[in-house]
Amino acid sequence: MKDFRDASFVAKATDGTLVRRPLSPHLGIYRWPITMLASILNRATGIALAIGSLLLVWWLAAAAAGPIAYATVQEFLISPLGLLLLLGWTAALFYHLYAGIRHLLWDIGIGFAKPSLGPVTWVVLAATALSTVLVWVTAYAKLGG
Repeated sequence: MKDFRDASFVAKATDGTLVRRPLSPHLGIYRWPITMLASILNRATGIALAIGSLLLVWWLAAAAAGPIAYATVQEFLISPLGLLLLLGWTAALFYHLYAGIRHLLWDIGIGFAKPSLGPVTWVVLAATALSTVLVWVTAYAKLGG
């Protein structure tokens, strides 16, 4: 045997003879289709939105609590970690929105044919990136950052 992969294909039959068996796909040899990545990303962004909503609740509660509490939250939000969380939340919001629209279109029979699944997914990813950048550039320009 040339290497360990050859050994992993060898097994014994019930009569004791050696047979070659298939090796199950694993991350080292399996390529994820873009649609599979999009499905996982849709679930992950849903979780990120739920967790990110806690940040929104903290901000709203601090605004109601008074100027000292609000200043504390604002200080966190303009920190590098706070900005990174807000950027991720913005991207998750747009991805989940566009993926949801894609699913609604699929439900009415538009874009669900196999040849169009990949390109539509790339459109969702591009729209997410463009929208996120547009929101952040606009906010930066308006706030004079």
